[in-house]
Amino acid sequence: QVQLVESGGGLVQAGGSLRLSCATSGRFSSVLNMGWFRLAPGKEREFVAGVSRDGGDTHYGDLMKGRFIISRDDAKNTVDLQMTNLKPEDTAIYYCAATIYKQAVTPGEYTYWGQGTQVTVSS
Repeated sequence: QVQLVESGGGLVQAGGSLRLSCATSGRFSSVLNMGWFRLAPGKEREFVAGVSRDGGDTHYGDLMKGRFIISRDDAKNTVDLQMTNLKPEDTAIYYCAATIYKQAVTPGEYTYWGQGTQVTVSS
């Protein structure tokens, strides 16, 4: 089993920054590809960013390119999402997820999920 616990969410003004962190634990957690998704009211779960098992490859949703950076530190068992220039439309619950697939962008490709952390961006 793999356990994922997100933290770092909160309330921020438009233009501000937040850093989300996902603590990973459990067998095989260090050999999985990781990703972040978000879920806003009335919308489908949206891919935010992904990072490969070795941290060498990253990929992003179109709306996040240039503003968000995903990284992983397997020594600390964390996967972080640095978010800058936040906009009100970034308001959502952000979820950390793990998958065996490379470059995965759909929720169905991810097997393990955290409980989520709320991010609210005020205008």
